[in-house]
Amino acid sequence: MRHHIMTRKLILSTKFLAILAIVINCAFCQGRVTGESVVKINSLNYPNPRRDENVFDTYPKNTTIKDPYRWMENSDSEETKKLIEEENFLTKSYLSKSPFRTELETRFKELYNFHSYTAFFQKGKRFFSYQRKGSQNQDVVFMHDSLTSEGTVFLDPNILSEDGTVSFDPMFSAFSEDGLIFGYLLIANGSAWKTLHFKHVEQGDIYKEILYNVQYTSVLWTHDNKGLFYASYSNQKNESERLKMNGGKNMKLYYHVLGTEQSEDVVAVEFPNNSDYIIDGWISDCGKYLIVTAAVVLGPGNKLIYIADLDKINYQIKGKLELVPIVTKLDAKFEYIANYNRTFIFKTNKDASNSKLITIDIENPDPKTWKNLVPEDEKYALESAAAAFNKYLTLSYIQDVKSVLQLHDLKTGNFIKKFDLEIGAINELYIFTERKSPSLFFTFESFFTPAIIYHVNLSAPPFNLEIVRENKLKNFDREKFTAEQVFYKSKDGTQIPMYLLYKKGLQKNGNNPSILYGYGGFGASLLPNFNIDPILWISNFDGVYANANIRGGGEYGEKWHRDGILDKKQNSFDDFQAAAEYLIAKNYTKTDLLTINGISNGGLLMGACLNQRPDLFSVVVSEVSVLDTLGFERQPDGYTLVPEYGSPSNEKDFEYLYKTSPLHNIKIPNDPNKQYPAVMLSTADHDSGLPHSLKFMSTLRYEARNHPNQKNPFIIRIQKNAGHGAGESTAEVIARYVDLYCFIIMNTGSKFHT
Repeated sequence: MRHHIMTRKLILSTKFLAILAIVINCAFCQGRVTGESVVKINSLNYPNPRRDENVFDTYPKNTTIKDPYRWMENSDSEETKKLIEEENFLTKSYLSKSPFRTELETRFKELYNFHSYTAFFQKGKRFFSYQRKGSQNQDVVFMHDSLTSEGTVFLDPNILSEDGTVSFDPMFSAFSEDGLIFGYLLIANGSAWKTLHFKHVEQGDIYKEILYNVQYTSVLWTHDNKGLFYASYSNQKNESERLKMNGGKNMKLYYHVLGTEQSEDVVAVEFPNNSDYIIDGWISDCGKYLIVTAAVVLGPGNKLIYIADLDKINYQIKGKLELVPIVTKLDAKFEYIANYNRTFIFKTNKDASNSKLITIDIENPDPKTWKNLVPEDEKYALESAAAAFNKYLTLSYIQDVKSVLQLHDLKTGNFIKKFDLEIGAINELYIFTERKSPSLFFTFESFFTPAIIYHVNLSAPPFNLEIVRENKLKNFDREKFTAEQVFYKSKDGTQIPMYLLYKKGLQKNGNNPSILYGYGGFGASLLPNFNIDPILWISNFDGVYANANIRGGGEYGEKWHRDGILDKKQNSFDDFQAAAEYLIAKNYTKTDLLTINGISNGGLLMGACLNQRPDLFSVVVSEVSVLDTLGFERQPDGYTLVPEYGSPSNEKDFEYLYKTSPLHNIKIPNDPNKQYPAVMLSTADHDSGLPHSLKFMSTLRYEARNHPNQKNPFIIRIQKNAGHGAGESTAEVIARYVDLYCFIIMNTGSKFHT
């Protein structure tokens, strides 16, 4: 979920801060924590936000549900701003008392201080790479004359802001077909709203024009290099106005001629009868066609496909294009891969849970004429595909939660070669090929291996792997650690995979501090990617870090995804709880030492599991979360979540949403010997999910107000000038993880060591 930019003012009075500081110090500072005990918090010292008992909504079957903190959904109000300042002051004061805070900051900075290469790719005669040196906040684009040259800085977003909160979006930025112009999207303060800029490769000049009102868009260059298509919204002068008027609806595809004002851009595609459609697309390899997609969910969701013949109109885009419908039912995912003449190759999960490649003749697009090019693999999921060198297809599969890369023939689909890789992950965003170029680049990593950039010369069989660059951490020996994959049974007997990371020689005595991470949504797969925070946890806490590959993800294709969404969402929650039970039963850890963590959809997972099994975990950390599943549609772009969660206005959907909504199922135990785990919510002032966290935290404390046995703390961390995670600077990442680990230390007694 996304949110618009807003400013924050310090609105607490000096007198109030002074009083609050005294209260907090009394509650928190009964001596410094030694690491052998945990820090408790007196719930009477929490902020006491206003409740409006007269606010309610009526749902199916005339079910009336109160929403006393509805006012928190207005993030611009002075009352909400004041609450944010109170919460941050409380949280900062609490976390500042953590032992090992200085050591954590030092160690995180040390681990992040390495030369990171994210990707290499070729455009025109030049090579480009994304790099981040040492503690730089954002990736820098470098330009190289050859694969062995050090290169020169081409685009550095770090100089665009003092605090490193301006970044560029590599996922959607793109070079013109001749490789001479770079169209790049800039993100400020984590906002979902971006600006589109242009830079000349040879001259180094940045064009004067800036395209505004862009949010989710690809940069689609026409092959005459004169202009591009992009998605945007009309008639909104600023971000606040955009959200109030349409909440991200009524998207249009515009055509922009380079060197002209945005006001001169023409609407090339729109669907006035379907305001929810998210429009995107591709320019075909040959440049003759614009492939248009229409969807109602962000990312790789179900799509309609249309094609416009640009060659037919001699690339003169003066108004709305004539669209030929190719895929007319919104019931499957489709991704353009390549075409030769009027035969188009698409990746799809239509009648193929694990996805496949098909060909469609756009002169006769009847589904009965579609042909399989690379049939579905019955066991493994096809994650990505790309065409290269006019001859080949590169196919990346997920095989039991690890990446496998294969080479196939473009015309026949026949298998040619499987590349020899260890257990790890290929980032599908960083597989780069050009239809006319023999160069294949991809980024490979594993839990203990930072990114390795590989190059394959497809003009030289047997297509050997060549390492172009390799990231290496300082003071880290990967040979001391192991990644174990286990399979455990969920509540309904389904076998669920999980990776466990720990030091070699781990004693399974139940005394190991552990973090269990999960996501389980939107078909996203948790592959063996490299991350700094698990490295620190297992190396400096002798801990166990677990990734549970629960249903709702895409590890085993669309069926795995479908088995964890809508009315089957409880499967995700059951899978995750079963993972915790496995870790305890097998003596990796125990409840008192177990922390669970999830982000975004994973934050919803945390909230549901907190309510359903508070006895199972010691600490719950939920980040930028969806916690009010009866109210998410009121948030900007909330409608895009309906295909995944359902709509509370629908009777069937309402039943399961109400039953599992974290906000509406808080039940503090009455048993004097039981309580809720320690809870930390982490969100941001530019995230549209901010109201979810504020409302959930306020409700959690309200429900616990009369339970003196509730000693575990409930706190919320609200990051300033940040959003849902996009463009987060290195400094912000480190600060967030230091706070997260401090909270775990304070509530499990875990000890840091060098």
